[in-house]
Amino acid sequence: QVQLVESGGGLVQPGGSLRLSCAASGNIFNSYVMGWFRQAPGKQRELVASITNSGTTSYVDSVKGRFTISRDNAKNTMYLQMNSLKPEDTAVYYCNYRRYELGNKYDYWGQGTQVTVSS
Repeated sequence: QVQLVESGGGLVQPGGSLRLSCAASGNIFNSYVMGWFRQAPGKQRELVASITNSGTTSYVDSVKGRFTISRDNAKNTMYLQMNSLKPEDTAVYYCNYRRYELGNKYDYWGQGTQVTVSS
């Protein structure tokens, strides 16, 4: 079992910055992907950014150049640095951990943290 605890959400003005953190505990496996999802009211949950155990990162087009995903293996913590925030970034952000084992996928989720971009 893996537990994920998120922090760092809040209210920020357009053009501002915010950093989200996700601390993982429990059984961490060798083959995995961690990522940040977000869900705005009335919209589907979308994958914003991800990072593999080997360090490969990816981003949805709408956040490229503005968001940076990273991890600190010593702390078992993943981060999402969000710069140049826009009102359309407003959503609940969820930390996700996906592990691969014996051809199967296993997903673990954080509780979500609200990010509101407004003047």
